[in-house]
Amino acid sequence: MSLIKSSEEIELIRESALLVSKTLGMLAKEIKPGINTLYLDSLAESFIRDHNAEPGFLGLYDFPNTLCISPNSQVVHGIPNKDEIKDGDILSIDCGVLKNGYYGDHAYTFEVGEVKKEIKRLLKTAKESLYLGVKEFKQDNRVGDVGYVIQKHNESNGYGVVKELVGHGLGKSMHEKPEMPNYGRRGTGKKFKNGMVVAIEPMINMGTARINQLNDGWTILTADNLPSVHFEHNVAIINEKPNLLSTFDYIYDSLGIKSIEENQFKS
Repeated sequence: MSLIKSSEEIELIRESALLVSKTLGMLAKEIKPGINTLYLDSLAESFIRDHNAEPGFLGLYDFPNTLCISPNSQVVHGIPNKDEIKDGDILSIDCGVLKNGYYGDHAYTFEVGEVKKEIKRLLKTAKESLYLGVKEFKQDNRVGDVGYVIQKHNESNGYGVVKELVGHGLGKSMHEKPEMPNYGRRGTGKKFKNGMVVAIEPMINMGTARINQLNDGWTILTADNLPSVHFEHNVAIINEKPNLLSTFDYIYDSLGIKSIEENQFKS
């Protein structure tokens, strides 16, 4: 599988990524206390299929649903169920789309009602680290440069950086090379070139970086049961610079949030 994508391939990946973005934006209007995550999963599957695409996660490695939904101390890969979400919860939603033979895949952690101040700080710090990582994804930098800034920003604020799970290349397969850890040393790892496309996805814990897996074979949660958050973008290197293929703008529009955080990474 080629690490370097043509401009035409990048635009096809962008189309898939933007459908994920629109799906998350649609879900943002539905997330409220009292609903269950299986309901959100059903909405997402219908929305994706109505846009002439297929859910990217459904059946992938035998995963049973369209969305990975991970509340509170669940880090990633949570399986949607009938449990009601509550005021003060956080909900990490990871979504994938397959359209025209190419994948999009990104994630956002939502607040349910009013969350605690210390959780808001965790959310803010982790999302900041995502954009610090995106900024390092440019011509002739290396994998370790991205991981270094994400790790430094979160650990300097007292948070745990999950080591066992990483970002990845993206294209005709959901998971391609290179792996993109959220930790590392500057100047190490694969060198970046024009045309590379990756998913950068900090998974950050309020407490320990250690994780456990539930008996369902999927759900990952923090070892100390403290909250975890997950933010993910799809990014291409175009003209030697990072260019976002995904966006959180549809989420922000749904929630009435004004943001210019992505402007520097858009065409």
